[in-house]
Amino acid sequence: MSQPIILKSSAEIDIMFQANQIVAGTLKMLESRIEPGISTWQLDRWAEDNCRKCDSIPAFKGYRGFPGSLCVSINEQVVHGIPSRKIILHDGDIISIDFGVCFKGYFGDSAITVPVGNISNEVKLLLQVTEESLYKGIEQVRVGRRIDDISTAVQKHVEKFGYSVVRKFVGHGIGSNLHEAPEIPNYHRKKRTARILPGMVLAIEPMINMGTHDVKVLKDGWTVVTRDGRPSAHFEHSVAVTEGDPVVLSSRD
Repeated sequence: MSQPIILKSSAEIDIMFQANQIVAGTLKMLESRIEPGISTWQLDRWAEDNCRKCDSIPAFKGYRGFPGSLCVSINEQVVHGIPSRKIILHDGDIISIDFGVCFKGYFGDSAITVPVGNISNEVKLLLQVTEESLYKGIEQVRVGRRIDDISTAVQKHVEKFGYSVVRKFVGHGIGSNLHEAPEIPNYHRKKRTARILPGMVLAIEPMINMGTHDVKVLKDGWTVVTRDGRPSAHFEHSVAVTEGDPVVLSSRD
């Protein structure tokens, strides 16, 4: 039986905006500090310290046993990479940083993929197209449309460039729980999906691979990698549905 979709009041969405702005500020700070030679553990420390200064708690730390505050995934790693003192960033890497907080009982969640030093034009295009696909999805967040309109918009955009959509992991609703209904795949499914209603808050997160969509989980039980070893990019925003334009709660502008 599917979970009910929980609609939020404007007061709840205001708190979720604050939660997501803590996330957004943290991601901007991390992006400004990323350079070759830094460990993913150091990024995790900075994120958790910043989050706690803002009277929030890291959403991922301890979630189903996950050990870090950040998910940090490098190159062919898709999602759920574990921060480590042993993992050092190198020139030419790309790193996906996924971060969430809980603030006053509500969650914020967002992700970016950023270059470390100089990256190839081929990989730059992957990052650009993946981020564009996120905004193509957000454009579909209109009352009366369906979740599948988001999914289809993401898939159509990235497949024009020959990229593939990860199918094993999807976006989600968010609120007083980190993961709520509805699921938001980044690809079209031949089934009727939920209508988009005012008060929904959706974490839309394209995970896009340069090669095959096939992925596998490493022996640590968390880190997801592309099966062909080619790069993957990941961008995410938490978005509130209103009667008018969608509101990107995790906007970094």
